[in-house]
Amino acid sequence: MRLTALALSFGLIAAPVSIAHAATAELKGADGKALGTATLTDAPHGVLLRIEAKGLTPGWHGLHFHEKGDCGTPDFKSAGAHVHTTTAVVHGLLNPDGNDNGDLPNLFVAADGSATVELFSPLVSLNGAGGRPALLDADGSSIVVHASPDDYKTQPIGGAGARVACGVVK
Repeated sequence: MRLTALALSFGLIAAPVSIAHAATAELKGADGKALGTATLTDAPHGVLLRIEAKGLTPGWHGLHFHEKGDCGTPDFKSAGAHVHTTTAVVHGLLNPDGNDNGDLPNLFVAADGSATVELFSPLVSLNGAGGRPALLDADGSSIVVHASPDDYKTQPIGGAGARVACGVVK
């Protein structure tokens, strides 16, 4: 009996742990050069996003989820607009009229061109959980880094400027 209980307890310890569904996006510049990786982990009430990048311009940059999984160069316009529900809404985390689901906090890039950030978005999901837009829907989605910081209010993209890096969420 003791041996059976001991064997069962070791079996429980060795049992695989359920890992949340994850996706990645390889960030590339307009020249196609690899700049970093974004890892997305589905959470019960949103998505945890971790970005590790090098080779970006130092300073603050707008960061958004875009509605299409297409990072055609040179300008990444093929990524479409920000992710939103079925009806597009206004932009900006500080907009009193609300914001779109693709809005994220700005990304800070250090003087050496590197950035590491981990943040949480309750506005999206990987597969549509909780009625939030799915980043892994039929036409996919992308993560876009903009040239300038997002002011979180100005329409349509918070003054964030040109798209300087893009990664398709897979």
